[in-house]
Amino acid sequence: MSDAHELISRYIAAWNQTDPAARRAAVDGLWVEDGTYVDPLASVEGREAIDATIAAVQRQFPGFEFRLSGPVDAHHNLVRFGWHLGPAGEAESVVDGFDVAVLTEDGRLRDVHGFLDKVPAA
Repeated sequence: MSDAHELISRYIAAWNQTDPAARRAAVDGLWVEDGTYVDPLASVEGREAIDATIAAVQRQFPGFEFRLSGPVDAHHNLVRFGWHLGPAGEAESVVDGFDVAVLTEDGRLRDVHGFLDKVPAA
């Protein structure tokens, strides 16, 4: 379980990394080459596309940060966790969701499936 928590902490850190080179290095270290990320707003495959998706979210929500919203739960090759997205340093989130990650045998991300529970009003 501590390995899953450490992996997801790195995953959240990648979503918060605004330096393009450091973010790409984080993505490369987390995902397999043909990994996927899917949520209601995005469906991408490959590290380059995952990195571009993270960059797009950062442009949409400048100055915001992702935070875990509770414990990381894992069994077999699956990990689930909740998260909040909101202004850095503030308790109130603007977006809440949870993700389910499918891991490879060596503990890297193969697929991440995201769900949105709270989103800003249009």
